[in-house]
Amino acid sequence: MRIVIALVTTLLGWSASGGAALAQGTQGACPDPNTLGVARTVEIDTKGAPGFGFEHYKAYDFLRLKEVVLTFDDGPQVGTTHAVLDALAAQCTKATFFPVGKMAAGLPEILRDVAKAGHTIGSHTWAHVEIGKLKDEGDWKAEIEKGMSAVRRAVGGPVAPFFRYPTLKDTPQSLEYLKTRNVAIFSTDIDSFDFLNHNPDRLVKSVISKLEKKGKGIILLHDIQPGTAKALPHLLAELKANGYTIVHLKPKAELTTLAQYDAMIEKDVKGFAAGSDRPISSVVRTIEEAPPTPTAAARAPAPLKK
Repeated sequence: MRIVIALVTTLLGWSASGGAALAQGTQGACPDPNTLGVARTVEIDTKGAPGFGFEHYKAYDFLRLKEVVLTFDDGPQVGTTHAVLDALAAQCTKATFFPVGKMAAGLPEILRDVAKAGHTIGSHTWAHVEIGKLKDEGDWKAEIEKGMSAVRRAVGGPVAPFFRYPTLKDTPQSLEYLKTRNVAIFSTDIDSFDFLNHNPDRLVKSVISKLEKKGKGIILLHDIQPGTAKALPHLLAELKANGYTIVHLKPKAELTTLAQYDAMIEKDVKGFAAGSDRPISSVVRTIEEAPPTPTAAARAPAPLKK
């Protein structure tokens, strides 16, 4: 069997009970050694489209007992994605995001913040359409490829050849196609159902309960859900308290998009030009500003003192 997963990092001081030793992948990046951190970073060789997540694909069981991979679908979204990033940063840990192409095209600045924080970014189709419902080959290929192109365009830099099907439903034809594109496919082990369970406390209890039964797994969450954003600090704290450690996924090679689909999404892309990474403060700054116009109340003369 071809080995598709290799350790990128030397597991300095790794143990099942403490993952902070390799937090952030950069020594000194995490100021608090008591955070959840990252226990292992693994490299995925995506050649031939290997599948991960035991709900659908059972070939590559790479997680050790008590190891967890955090994944977030459907973003980016105003407010909630940044709240998710804040919670992950507070615990010095990493996740994999599967954004929808249309969302990425409309909110590229948010997706760039995900990339700048060091998280891995894959794709989740152009418009979150279930692939099996698109009978025409050109339509389902465009749904997959436009999503990839939009995410790559929004980030303005490398993204991972990682893909997750909407509703987790694949098709034989699209699986064969992804093999030719060398794009790995991700299902899940622990589905949070956070699109139905909006109560933060119940969500945390549900995820931890499922993990206790399985002992490890790829967790599916959604960074567009307000309940998930609220629950995440508590969930991460519970993961640490229960002895779970985080595994960060990285690809062996970056995604290569196709020119015809890159061109298709240009009319839908919002914001800066591809490849531009200058902060707005370095492009536009105020050099002169009129003083604020006083309000009517401020213009009224003060009453005379008696």
